[in-house]
Amino acid sequence: LHNHGFWRPRPLLDTARFTLSFNSRHRKSHQDSQALWKHEAVQKYLETLSKEYQQVSHLLSADSLNDFEQRALRRRCADLSPIAAAFQEVKEAEREVQELEAMCTELDSRDEKQLLELALEEKESLDKKMNVLCRKLFQLLVPKEKYDRSPVILEVTAGRTTGGDICQQFTKEMFEMYQSYADYKHWTFDIVNYMPAEIGGLHHAAAHISGENVYRHLKYEGGTHRVQRIPETGLSSRMQRIHTGTMSVIVLPQPEEVDVKVDPKDLRIDTFRAKGAGGQHVNKTDSAVRIVHLPTGLAVECQQERSQQMNKEIALRTLRAKLYQQIIEKQLSQEQSARKLQLGTRAQSERIRTYNFTQDRVTDHRISYDARNIKEILSGKEALDKLINRLLEFAEIEAVTQYLENLQALEGGG
Repeated sequence: LHNHGFWRPRPLLDTARFTLSFNSRHRKSHQDSQALWKHEAVQKYLETLSKEYQQVSHLLSADSLNDFEQRALRRRCADLSPIAAAFQEVKEAEREVQELEAMCTELDSRDEKQLLELALEEKESLDKKMNVLCRKLFQLLVPKEKYDRSPVILEVTAGRTTGGDICQQFTKEMFEMYQSYADYKHWTFDIVNYMPAEIGGLHHAAAHISGENVYRHLKYEGGTHRVQRIPETGLSSRMQRIHTGTMSVIVLPQPEEVDVKVDPKDLRIDTFRAKGAGGQHVNKTDSAVRIVHLPTGLAVECQQERSQQMNKEIALRTLRAKLYQQIIEKQLSQEQSARKLQLGTRAQSERIRTYNFTQDRVTDHRISYDARNIKEILSGKEALDKLINRLLEFAEIEAVTQYLENLQALEGGG
């Protein structure tokens, strides 16, 4: 295609080629999509893509192209078309905002006070529209991850604390939060394993969650979650002493077709009596199943179904997902060893979020985001969805920002 003299495909953003990370040094100037839109490098990059789209569209009308060239140009046109359209949408909305701002500066007399109030309301509405359009544009720029649409295996495990059992109680609350969130998102939440603690809390639990874009929404939940609270029972509650505890979340993407061959000779399968949250079968039959993959030492359990065979099938499916996860991580480490965006089994030592009950505040340390009203977050509905979407937006902004910085560095280096 280079024989046409001027068309050279501009690389679209590729998340596999740079580090996407959450850290305390995040870019203060790009905390929302609209702020990033105003960045000079973003404008330049989008203008370049827009011009390329026009060039490709023009080339497609040429009679001299062969079949190979036609196919290549159509693919490129399909990639660029939604980006070019969204770019024009944002520019049009920006013009509307600028015209309204110009009008507001002129409406300063008392006679026009009511008109000014209406104009300011309209400006607020346009600002929201701008942010939505900018978010849409950057979502188009950032490619969807391979596993974003996949169902997941979500596991929660209580940590340890000095005295009290706030970790187990908090783990139970977190598991119930994700169960409620699945219901809020109209997902299917199937409990695979449930190991309750003696005093009403939870040691460990796992669930299979399926639905629309499950992994995309839950992929940043993996990591260590910290709780700070005064226990409701025991000596610490009477002393009004704040305890700190942790629990960990692991989110494993589970593609519909997990092509991992497991040799039956490599498995040790044990059965035992269930210790689940209820049901007549609990502690009466050896329906629970534990499978150990001997070469790797991976172990999974399932005790939720009455049938031992069904529990075995679920446990095997979970084991395949974990083995598949190891393959994914190996591929990622080979592609880029410095990649910080963890996929699935995240670094458990990294505290990602703190739930401070005494101050009624949830803090996500990766994006310096504070949310009030812990009960609303733990209810697993709108407040949690807002926090998760803020994480997704921040990841998109970081991806675009770092990509453009890398691109500028490459261009600057010749």
